[in-house]
Amino acid sequence: MNYLQYTFQTAPENVDLLIAFLSDSPFDTFEETPDGFLAFAPASADEADIEAHLAELQEQFSFFFQKSIIEGQNWNELWESNFQPVIVDDYCAVRADFHEPIPGKKWELVINPKMAFGTGHHETTWQCIAAIEHLPMQGASILDYGCGTGILAILAAKEGANLVEAVDIEEQSYLNTIENSTANGVPHIIARLGTIDAVQGRDFDGILANINRHVILESLPRLAELIKPGGWLLISGILLTDEEIVTEAARQAGFEKKEMKSRGNWLCGVFHMRA
Repeated sequence: MNYLQYTFQTAPENVDLLIAFLSDSPFDTFEETPDGFLAFAPASADEADIEAHLAELQEQFSFFFQKSIIEGQNWNELWESNFQPVIVDDYCAVRADFHEPIPGKKWELVINPKMAFGTGHHETTWQCIAAIEHLPMQGASILDYGCGTGILAILAAKEGANLVEAVDIEEQSYLNTIENSTANGVPHIIARLGTIDAVQGRDFDGILANINRHVILESLPRLAELIKPGGWLLISGILLTDEEIVTEAARQAGFEKKEMKSRGNWLCGVFHMRA
């Protein structure tokens, strides 16, 4: 598959905000650079719509961008040249299959992204990995909603979850989750392609939702139906400025906030479903 690459130059304080706004559009992968970030969208995306959206954002933020085409056969070379291992304290290391093993961690995950979001580099995924260490996974049934590379589903399975269902609207994420699950020795993860309506399980003990504010707000009522009373919901992909609106929407759906942490401009929160 060919991809559109947009190279953005902007001030550091704009990067997270722009990525948050762009994550609701056809862009499915982002990579920060010294002077901004790269954003990737399938070549089939409507370029006129993308650039109309960018023009609107330029009325709010100061940035420049350039567009280019990344051919499918060049993608592996591109991400291999930039993808560095990720270390989450002493708990977890995330690397690609071309990296040397990383000793001394409880878990080592081998993730080959193939244009699917979720390598652990972004603050949202990093925080979710750190949070999983302290969530009850042994024997649990887990839903990974917006699974990307499958990284969180894989870690949940490694931690002893009996049933893990993972769903993503992007076909590349769905395929990548299957590939990475097998590579990490947890092929029992059930991957599905589609929206939240594609989920077939119910009464989950826990739900992982590392997506974005728009999707989270839209999905909270349905997530409340899928989780058992007393179950937990891990939310990330929301900015510091989103805390109040997300917390209130979660409360209205039946969830109570138990913990909220931040890294950079991004939040990660644990909510419990009222019994």
